[in-house]
Amino acid sequence: MAAEITPEYCPCGSGEAYRACCQPYHQGKPAPGPEALMRSRYSAFVLSLTEYLEATWHNSTRPQAQDLSDAPRWESLHIVSANASDDDGAVHFRAIYRAGKGWGYLEEKSRFVREGGRWYYVNGDTREGALKPGRNDACPCGSGRKYKACCL
Repeated sequence: MAAEITPEYCPCGSGEAYRACCQPYHQGKPAPGPEALMRSRYSAFVLSLTEYLEATWHNSTRPQAQDLSDAPRWESLHIVSANASDDDGAVHFRAIYRAGKGWGYLEEKSRFVREGGRWYYVNGDTREGALKPGRNDACPCGSGRKYKACCL
């Protein structure tokens, strides 16, 4: 399930090396909680790891097949909040993507469940929209630079 091209930094935005962050989960190690699973699933979307996405999607809500051929180019992830009890959890996140020449976002309040010692994504309440960053705003790609000096 590991990506053929291994990025230096993890796509999930943790700032850690991919090999020390999400790659172990992509290779089969169970995520320790909902936030780690959410981050690893985001990275799997970035890296087109459909097998991992299917394996971490609860069988009660999992679609028949994952087709990422028309997926947007995911640029950054921001975790708004995360919590977990013994066997269920939630993560509220906002993911930024490129939409043609512009930008968009997907915001979701995701639900997770733990079964047999593994966490699974169940479903989420989502909303999407367009982003219109100003020249002096932080760049939506997550670089930390101003938009005008980065992706404008």
